[in-house]
Parts: sequence; C-alpha cells; structure tokens
Amino acid sequence: MRALVCHELTEDFSGLGVVDVARPDPGAGEVLVRVKAASVNFPDLLMSQGKYQLKPDLPFIQGMECAGVVEAVGEGVEGFAPGDRVAGGNKTGAFAEYTVLPASGLTRVPETMDFAHAASYSAAYVTAYVALVRRANLQPGETLLVHGASGGVGMAAVDVGKLLGATVIATSASDAKLDKVLEYGADYVINVTQGFRDKVKTLTGGAGADVIFDPVGGDVFDESVRCIAFDGRLLVVGFTSGRIPEVKVNMPLIKGFSVVGVRAGEYGRRFPERGKENVQAIWKWAAEGQTHPRIHANLPLDEWREAYRLLTDREVVGKVIITP
Repeated sequence: MRALVCHELTEDFSGLGVVDVARPDPGAGEVLVRVKAASVNFPDLLMSQGKYQLKPDLPFIQGMECAGVVEAVGEGVEGFAPGDRVAGGNKTGAFAEYTVLPASGLTRVPETMDFAHAASYSAAYVTAYVALVRRANLQPGETLLVHGASGGVGMAAVDVGKLLGATVIATSASDAKLDKVLEYGADYVINVTQGFRDKVKTLTGGAGADVIFDPVGGDVFDESVRCIAFDGRLLVVGFTSGRIPEVKVNMPLIKGFSVVGVRAGEYGRRFPERGKENVQAIWKWAAEGQTHPRIHANLPLDEWREAYRLLTDREVVGKVIITP
C-alpha cells in the first residue's frame, strides 16, 4: 500500500515521502480500515519535526485521524464487520491506503455524512464539547468569545457554541478568514491585530464575555483577562502563538473569573464513561445534521506538501483533508 512515511525528523518536512509499505494486519481488538479520507492536524506537522510531545520511533506513517470502510477485524472484535463505514484515530498511521485502529475508538459514520467530513469531525468536536459543555457549562444566552476561530477546533467551537444557544464572537488576524467565519454562523467577528478587548466590551454592553475559548495563548490570553465577565470561564485550550502566558492571581480574584484547562483526550481517559458520552453526543448531532464541519481543501495523498503548507502558512479556514 502507499503511505506518507516520516523517515527523518526535519524542519522543512524533507524527511517525509510517499512510499510503498506492507499492508498491516489487525491484531486482537483491532480493525483494518480502508482509508477514504484523513484529516491533517497541526500535531502531524510538529511530530514530523520532532517538536510534538509524542515522538514515535522512526520510520512511522503520519496521520492521526481518518474515516473509511472496515476491511477486516481482529480477534475478539464485536460490533464491526467488513463494509461498515467508520471514523477513528490513532497516534500515527492515517495517511495511508489502509490503517489499523483500535476497535474501542471507532465510531460508525452516519449515512448522511461523507468520509471527508467524518474524518475532520471527531477530534475538533470532542475538544469543543469538552471545553464548552463539560468544562465551561456554557448556557443559552451567554456570550462566547472564540479565538483562533478560523482553525478546525475554532470553527468547531463556533458551531457548538451556536448550537448551545450562545451569542458567538469570533476572532482572527485575517479579515478574509473572518468573512468566512461570519458566513459560517458567528454573530460578530473581530480582527485582533488592533486589539479586541474594547470591542468585546462594547458588544456585551460592558459586561465582557461569559466564556472565552483560547487555543492561542500569548498576548491573546493576556488581553482576554481584560474582557471577561464576572463569573466568566477562560478556557485554556492551547498555545499556537508559541508563548505560554501567565496571570496574576489577583485578577481572577477581583474579576471573579476562572481559568480552566481543557484536555479533551485526557478528560475521556480520566472519566471513561463521560468520555463515551462525549463521543456519543457529538455523533448524535452529526447524524441529526445539527453540526457542520467545514472543509477548506481536499487533496490527494501525493499533494501532502500543499496540505502541510496550508497549515504552516495559516491559510486554512476549517480542516484540510488528504485522500489516499
């Protein structure tokens, strides 16, 4: 089979290449999936550069998230059979014609959803669900400020926020991207290059945002502290800016807000039953057509460099898909 293999860790992705490798066989508790679509996530890029916390042994097949059709099942697998449409993920292996996935992490893809949207769905929407439902307890009528709103996780947060009945303010550093986010469903958009706290205060009648979804960190986090409402929840989702910010604890005290960490995967591992409920909830939304993941580009496996460039140059609004 053909696969995108990392054989050397390099800054410019020169250690990657599409090569022929042996098709894997499913072991006990595993499922062999014929990959129809795979989602490119920023950790994929970092992993190929040796900058991600997970450092697989070389060589390894890139890709963490995919959707496709069950080809074969391993010993002890129940509930899945060849021909089933499924989505799932693993630490590596998705950017290939076939991949082996743990049966415990697979979800059936609704007939109403194509493979590209299914591949882009789970990680982003579980993160948004854990952040907004589990950690922030976002309520109808509250104001949600979403930073990095044009990214895959940011778009999911906008989508889930609207579904939960919030007023959504979305931010980005690009007017072109913000136009697309506004079309997508955000109530208001703000370009952060000239600051955002005063505009957030104006849009909220001086109260500030009830919930702030922040995958950016750095200066964006610092300014968010200045426009959060009393009893607000500032969600720490990531640090794409490259700087891990700090907050003087007198600010949460005086302003009465909480700084809340979000680790969606770890949440599911610590609370397995809730983790299952999270996955069931987002896929129920998908089956009912209530959520709308956005695909920015769908590229063949041989054009993986363009997929990586789109993420590196921050041109993506939504998700980039690779089709093996």
